[in-house]
Amino acid sequence: MSTERLRPLRAEDLPLVRAWRNHPAVRQHMFTTHEITADEHAQWFQRQQADATRRLYLFERDGVPQGFMHLSGVQPGGVCEWGFYAAPDAPRGTGRAMGAATLAELFEVEQVHKIRGQVLQGNQASLRFHEALGFQPEGVLPQPYVGADGQRQDVHCYGLQAEAWRATRAG
Repeated sequence: MSTERLRPLRAEDLPLVRAWRNHPAVRQHMFTTHEITADEHAQWFQRQQADATRRLYLFERDGVPQGFMHLSGVQPGGVCEWGFYAAPDAPRGTGRAMGAATLAELFEVEQVHKIRGQVLQGNQASLRFHEALGFQPEGVLPQPYVGADGQRQDVHCYGLQAEAWRATRAG
């Protein structure tokens, strides 16, 4: 049986996470699609560390890093947002396992009220991922984002409240 866990991201993890983030398969679905430099990544990490409502996690299976989770606005009773990606070579199902672990962390430990996610229109896997985890569509922002190809894209908004998550776990 495999062991899965979220653990706080550490400075020594930054080269690995940046390599994942800069991989074309990951980068194509990001809101910023340029290649991140080491200096830019280090500065981003420092800014995140200064915000008490941010959480950065590495998802590991059997001690092997397989994904990254970024959370903002985390506070008891609050509404937070998440962003994430699996390692480009992660086994199938990693995203769902990472998502499930993060939902448990946010709703059981951090005691947030709601989690929100935003997905670019062309990212069908992420749209299905949110729905599979119980997120509800909350609307579409029409074409606020220009993708790497220069085309405008809609952004799909999803939300999941603690009560709904608990109800699906109980059922």
